This record gives sequence, structure tokens and C-alpha cells, in this order.
Amino acid sequence: MKLVEQRTACAQVGSGARMHAANVASPVSGLAQLRAWAGLACAAFLVVLHAGAATAASETPPMMLQQVAPNTYYVQGLAALGSTKNQNFISNSGFVIAPKGVVVVDALGSPALAQRLMDQIKTITDKPITHVIVTHYHADHIYGLQAFKAAGAVIIGQERAREYIYSETAKLRLEASRTDLAPWIDDNTRIEPADQWITGSTTMELAGATFQLDLVGPAHTPEDLAVWVPSEQVLFSGDLIFNGRLPFVGKANSGHWIVALDQMLQYPAKAVVPGHGKASADPQKDIILVRDYLKYLRKTMGEAANNLVPFEEAYDDVDWARFAPVPMFKFANRMNAYNTYLLMEQEALKGIKE
Repeated sequence: MKLVEQRTACAQVGSGARMHAANVASPVSGLAQLRAWAGLACAAFLVVLHAGAATAASETPPMMLQQVAPNTYYVQGLAALGSTKNQNFISNSGFVIAPKGVVVVDALGSPALAQRLMDQIKTITDKPITHVIVTHYHADHIYGLQAFKAAGAVIIGQERAREYIYSETAKLRLEASRTDLAPWIDDNTRIEPADQWITGSTTMELAGATFQLDLVGPAHTPEDLAVWVPSEQVLFSGDLIFNGRLPFVGKANSGHWIVALDQMLQYPAKAVVPGHGKASADPQKDIILVRDYLKYLRKTMGEAANNLVPFEEAYDDVDWARFAPVPMFKFANRMNAYNTYLLMEQEALKGIKE
């Protein structure tokens, strides 16, 4: 990238930070976190530009169906920030062709993407799309819901999401997305609530097949659902698993996230469709990698916070060798570590008060 282009990219830091914020559910709060965004976003933005230049050149990023079980397919989003160029196609969506219809898990990051997925589904079955299960209400997974709703699908979500979707935070993020993700997100785009809110783990018969919806939040979000399809031996993990890339931790409850990952190891899954990245043919290995990463963040940042070591000093002292080769490390790791540092400070203060 030429120097003038780098300067232009850095001038767009605020926009890039908003694009990421539009795809996360927990609000960024506190002067320290805002400073962290300002200090990190430019470098992160340049990394993404270099890594995703080929993708960004296309107005219509490819969407290919990938089969993971006899009746289960998914499409894989790009390892990038949501943008006008990629239509916010940065997350996965999957579906199961059941005896009486098609059940979709997550709705992608724009109505146009959802329509493209519906068109893809029609190429392999003429069964109607009867239901959409939402693993969590992050923008890159739910801005496509209105297209499925218009096609007659029933939306199923976890009730803890209701507080967020009716919040000022969600409203402001949608407004920002109408600028940062235009024209794919516009004045007609809305956050579609569920038709059916579930309160806890439950087993449902949908379109003639059995779906086990397990409440595994609060973890990545308060409302995280894992979707187990026993007839297919497939697990949809939502954003509890980022396969082949480092996860975005944000303001997640990483302690409970670890517990949830241990729970996921108990499913006899032959394949796991993650919220981001390629479907896993070795679920144990991939789940353990995410779990160990979260444990390492909590251990190293927790020790630093307890010993009152400033974050920058603590971060530079940590040996990141095991996780450095994982894609998106340069973009995500410092932010993950910083948010975990703040979380461990909060947990320590809470323990003192109790």
C-alpha cells in the first residue's frame, strides 16, 4: 500500500471502528476503551486491507454452499470487517433440510445476503424455509432476518436478547451501519425480533426434525444458543467458536464462555458449524483451542490486573507464541487482551465488595 493510501486508511479509523461496533452486542464504554479503539483501529484496519484486498475488489463476494452432513449445509463468511464491498458477509449461516421444510440457523449480515442464501437453498430443494434460529443478536448474524420473515419463516431466539434489540445501543448501531454498510444496510433495514422467544434450553420439533436448543450464555453474548441436530450429528455453535481465526472477545463473559465450551465438548458431533470460519471436522481440537485461548487471556491479564501492572507493560511481557500463528491474531489479540484486563479488574473489585 502506498503511503498516501495508508494515510487515507488511517483517516478512516473512526469509520472502521464503527463498522466493528455495529457487529457486536456489548456497548463500548469508558474513556480507556475509547482510547484503545483509537490506538488500535488504524493498525487493525491496515492489516485487514492487506489481508483482504482481493476480496474487497469484488462487489459480490462469493457464497458457496458447503455440505457437512446428509441434510446440512452452510455458507462461510469472510475473515474481514463488515464493509460496503463485502455486503457485511463476515459470518456463517447454516441450514438443515428437514422432512417438511428447511430450518436456517442465523440470517447473515444484510437482507441482500439473506436473499442470496434463500436463492442458493432453492437450487437444492423446493421445500419452504419454515424457521430461522438465531444463535445471538449480533448485527452480522441478524440484519438478514427481515428477508426470511418476509418469506414466511418463523424466527426463534433467546429472550435475553430482547433487552439489547430494543436498546438505544442497538438503535445507534443500526444508524451507523446505514452509513458504513450502505447501500446494503439502509433506511428500510430493521432489527427483527423473534416470533418465539425461548427462556432456557429446550428441544423442539421443527419441520419434522428434532432440534436441541441449549442456552449456553452469558458467554459471547447473554443470549448465546448452541443448536444441536441429533439426526445429523451437527452442532451450530454460534460465536462461541471462531474456527481457523482468533475470536473477538469484546465485553464477553469469558469465564462462562469457557464453561460453555466444556459443555460443547460433550456433544457427539461429527461436525461443528461455527459462527465464523470453516466447519470443523475435528471439533475437539478446535473447541479446545478457543477454550485454551480464553483461559490464557484470563490467567495472564488477571495476574497483571491483580498485581497492578499497567496493561501495555503486561501485554508486552506475555508470551503469545502459541496463538500468534492463528489468523486475525494481529487484529484481534490486543483488543481481546485489553478487554479481558478490564474484565479481570471488574471481577477482582466485585470479589472485594462481596
